[in-house]
Order: sequence, then structure tokens, then C-alpha cells
Amino acid sequence: MSDTTPQNPAPEQGAYPPVPPAPATPPASPAQGAYPPPAQGAYAPPAYGAAPAEPAPPAYGAPPAYGSAPAYGAAPAYGAAPAYGAAPGYGYGAPAKTNTLAIVSLIASISSFVILPFIGAVVGVITGHMSLKQLKTSGEQGRGMALAGTIVGWVGLGLSLLGIILIIVAFAAFWSAVPYGYYS
Repeated sequence: MSDTTPQNPAPEQGAYPPVPPAPATPPASPAQGAYPPPAQGAYAPPAYGAAPAEPAPPAYGAPPAYGSAPAYGAAPAYGAAPAYGAAPGYGYGAPAKTNTLAIVSLIASISSFVILPFIGAVVGVITGHMSLKQLKTSGEQGRGMALAGTIVGWVGLGLSLLGIILIIVAFAAFWSAVPYGYYS
């Protein structure tokens, strides 16, 4: 009986083509001269089992050979790329600190209109001036808050003094309008 199936049937759709048969003779090894000899002056790999030869140092003023590294501590060759520092980190740095006296000045000055009319204004003016003096040398942020606290404090102080004067004048007018014999 004979086999009627072909040796290499046609590949089905999606199947890989058949593998070609292996060559009858193995490829030549490097020792048999299968590769051409290296060009004059080019680096040739050492023979199997032999230690690589140390390349000769370049002549004075000549650039180093390609692939060679300078000795430890040696200056880089002329035209070498400069060394750069480490890459910056991702994200943002820490925000700059805001002067604490600037915050106190603004809060105290605003409180002079709401809670403590005279005392809040005095505290706001004093801490605002102290904060402005510190900001000149410290490098912190908060100059706008210190200025606002100082200005609002002076305005609050002026309005407080004006209010006190108006109250004194109102009492003086009231007591001067009352006849002396009315309370006796």
C-alpha cells in the first residue's frame, strides 16, 4: 500500500508555513576563517580563551580611542559633554512660609471692626509694623497681609478715636442740656 498524503500539504488558513530542511553542512567556525580579518588598527576580539590585550595609550594631545574610559580622576577629553546634576524631582516644592505676624496683624485689624474696637486696632498696627520689618530680611511671604493689617489697623484706630470723641461730645451735650436743679 502506498501513502497518498503529500509530504508538505498546503497550509491551512492561519497555519504557519512548513519549516525548511536544515542545511547538510554546518556553518564554518571562526577558527576556520569564516570571518574576514579585522581592518588595520581596528579592535579585534581576542581568540577564544585568550585574555584581551590592553590598548596602547594615545599620543600626547590626541583624543582617546572610541569606547575607552579615562582613568579615575582624569579630566574629560576636549569636547566632552559637561556633567549635569541630578534630575529635578517631580511635583512642586514646598510653598514658601507666610510670616505669622502678618496673619496676626490682619486678623487683629479686622477684629477691631467686629469685636474689640480699640484694642484690636492697636494690636493690628503694632504687629503689622513688626511684620513689615521682619519681611525685609527673612524672605518669607505675607507682605500684602502685613500692609493690609497695618492700613486696616490705622483706619480702625482712627474710627475708634473718632467714635470715642463723638461719645464724649454727646455726653457733654446731654449733661449741658439738663438743668442743674432737675436731679435735686
